[in-house]
Amino acid sequence: MKKYNVLIIDDHPLIVDAYKNALNYISSKDKDLVFEIDVANDCDSAVEKITAATKSETEYIIFLDIRLPPSCDKKYLSGEDIGHKINELLPESKIILSTTLNDNYRVHSILKNINPDGFLIKNDITPKDLVMAVKTVITEPPFYTKTVIQLMRKQISNDFVLDRIDRQLLYELSIGTKMKELPNILPLSMAGIEKRKRQLKEVFDVKNYGDKELVNLAKEKGFI
Repeated sequence: MKKYNVLIIDDHPLIVDAYKNALNYISSKDKDLVFEIDVANDCDSAVEKITAATKSETEYIIFLDIRLPPSCDKKYLSGEDIGHKINELLPESKIILSTTLNDNYRVHSILKNINPDGFLIKNDITPKDLVMAVKTVITEPPFYTKTVIQLMRKQISNDFVLDRIDRQLLYELSIGTKMKELPNILPLSMAGIEKRKRQLKEVFDVKNYGDKELVNLAKEKGFI
């Protein structure tokens, strides 16, 4: 008998139920597979459960939604930050990441920064896909839904990947943090922050526009 601990990190009850149904279906067809399921609905509870999981000797499968509300201390801004935490504390776990985003920049950034064992675009998902995703991740990962595969095939002119500082800078700009306050929040000097912002405007092709246009496009592309 093979036992897996499963942590579902998602704040949408219907998605959580879909994952549970897929797991229950798999275990009903294969009595040698057992899934112990737990759920976290936000970044704070996710970090708490991931930290506790380090004490377990059972293998983990983690379903991770990218669009999660920020943690109370703003240390974790989305599911992508949680993915980094999982790789840090549970490097042997299997991550099945899901998102509604289907933008090239975002998909490539996630693949490079988290390297999930499964990558699901929610609009692609069917019950059959979920079952196949779990089976593939267990036996021979990775598993990508069709949109991810299509986006991976597309060539993009700029392969720039945003790091955590870039995304936090965008987030602070989006909530109206003043420039003079940023050196107290980010590990950069004011000159370093200005340089980062110029680079971001070049990446998003808004170098002749203001911060509002940068933030709007970053939101549109799913970075904040």
